[in-house]
Amino acid sequence: MTEKDKPVFSGPLAGVRVLDLTRVLAGPWATQALADMGAEIIKIEQPGSGDDTRRMGPPFIRDKDTGQDTDAAYFLACNRGKQSVAIDIATLEGQALVRALVAKCDVLVENFKVGGLVKYGLDFDSLKAQFPDLVYCSITGFGQTGPYRKRAGYDYLIQGMGGLMSVTGERDDRPGAGPQRTGVALADIMAGMYAALAMVSALRHRDNGGGGQHIDIGLLDVQVSVLANQAMNFLTTGVPPKRTGNGHPNIAPYQSFPASDGHLILAVGNDAQFMRMVKAMNRSDIGEDPRYLTGALRLKNSDTLIPLMDSITATRTIDEWVRVMEAVDVPCGPINTIDRVFADPQVKARGIQMELPHSAAGSVPSVANPIRFSATPVRYRNGPPTLGEHTDAVLQRILGADHQAVRAWSASQPKEVLAAKPGEIEKERP
Repeated sequence: MTEKDKPVFSGPLAGVRVLDLTRVLAGPWATQALADMGAEIIKIEQPGSGDDTRRMGPPFIRDKDTGQDTDAAYFLACNRGKQSVAIDIATLEGQALVRALVAKCDVLVENFKVGGLVKYGLDFDSLKAQFPDLVYCSITGFGQTGPYRKRAGYDYLIQGMGGLMSVTGERDDRPGAGPQRTGVALADIMAGMYAALAMVSALRHRDNGGGGQHIDIGLLDVQVSVLANQAMNFLTTGVPPKRTGNGHPNIAPYQSFPASDGHLILAVGNDAQFMRMVKAMNRSDIGEDPRYLTGALRLKNSDTLIPLMDSITATRTIDEWVRVMEAVDVPCGPINTIDRVFADPQVKARGIQMELPHSAAGSVPSVANPIRFSATPVRYRNGPPTLGEHTDAVLQRILGADHQAVRAWSASQPKEVLAAKPGEIEKERP
């Protein structure tokens, strides 16, 4: 291993180098997770514009010197710990630079439309012969096969098509009924997490001698797979689940309730918890009611049980109910606004909110990775990069030349070589 090939970061994925051709959320979320684990992430961005989320504001962060808006908060959410390299892959020179970087990377991840990288010679089929150990991950709306494969896929669309919105929202017989999307882009985020898991698994397979492979992540596949119990409720009965508002399709009472100063959640998962709850409410008679003796009966008779509980919970504050239920080991908690989330003593104790260095803003806020390792703790190196911040440094360190030399090298190559398939170019050309 040469000096420039030694791991530059620490963590369980130290030594893994990822070429990131993704943008917006699903792909960047995946590579941010890998960065948190110690992988080196080289984020390729279009010069002058970069990742779309850099402009998805307000709010924006501000340059500490000029006071001008720079990148949107959205970009900060999923790009920490990465190095930004500005390369125009639409040019022959840019394609050659990217292929030179591929030769030094373990993983390439992209979220172009199906077939979108073929014209640049950067698709899996074009690279696999030259780089047989390359793990290549494609994240698209609908996957690489099937009748929808060439469609663009967006989280909102996928939440609808994948069934999540059909089970999210108020009941059809209640005011405000109708399908709702979730407050965060869960289809994108879950796709990113599955992609990260797949890439790590594929690296394990490669390291055991199995070689590289193509990973196909489709947002619709992911959304359908995470329907979890709702999918199985349908598959075992043939009856599509309906929206239950803040209630649960299989458990009651397991939902939000009014307090005198807001709303709280009671998550009563079994008969013993239910009996402890009603006793703590000084309403043991409810637990003795034959309509509510078992979970199945409580679910069947929730239309009478829930209004009864509403009238009880409305008599005390959220904090009072939390104290009462905590004392009898019944899950209970407030419905927090996000400002209260970050003020919560448990969230503070776990160090979820962080400040990371940023070359333009000085520092930026961030939200910690929830994974806690006992032996290889997550280490956060820096906040999200400014556009092209690391272009020269990365190309010099990895390709062994400064930016101008690398560009001169690309320009000097015969046009027939630059236009050739990647397999026709030497793998380790400096």
